[in-house]
Amino acid sequence: MNQNAPKFPDEPPLPSTWDARIARHLVRPLKNTRITPNHLTTLRLLIGLAGIACIACGGYAWTNWGALLVVISNFVDHTDGELARISGKSSKIGHFYDLASDALITVLLFVSFGMATAATGAAADAIGPVWRGTVAGLAVALIFFLRMRIESRVGKSGTKQASAGGFETEDVLYLLPLVTLTDGIGPFLAAASIGAPLFAVLVIIDYWRVMRRPQPVATTTDH
Repeated sequence: MNQNAPKFPDEPPLPSTWDARIARHLVRPLKNTRITPNHLTTLRLLIGLAGIACIACGGYAWTNWGALLVVISNFVDHTDGELARISGKSSKIGHFYDLASDALITVLLFVSFGMATAATGAAADAIGPVWRGTVAGLAVALIFFLRMRIESRVGKSGTKQASAGGFETEDVLYLLPLVTLTDGIGPFLAAASIGAPLFAVLVIIDYWRVMRRPQPVATTTDH
């Protein structure tokens, strides 16, 4: 017996990130059930919206509970994709639903940061924290849209995130409780309102380059 043989040979290789690997383990019992990836996407969406509502209320306790829910939502976001991979229940509609949920949660999260900062009464600048949150959120929405367009053009390899040590760029959301526990929502929002638009500019440039790249011409054979 080959000791190096995969434990589940009928499944695709394990993902490279730790949270996705844990998600694969947790959803494996759902493989042959009526639970679909869209059910898990809906669960992620509801948990995320609940967390955003808590953060928007402001106050130390509410923002910390909200951050915890957002972290849980971010983890659950991996379960739908893993269930789709091992069960063959993937669909274009489900993929779009997942992307739309990701975009909605991320945009509203930044807006809730602005609402939480405004609730403290600590912001006295002319722009206002809610406006900064909206700017950051819209920049993130643009990033999501352009990445989706790039993916439709060149495949998922064109939007693959940087990863190291089993973690990806988006995993920074797992550090959100540190922001709320240290009352750092205000400074975090200020940085995001500058950083997100700048990153959006880079994605726009990348999108422009991809769209200018000539598409390979499909070859046909005569029968």
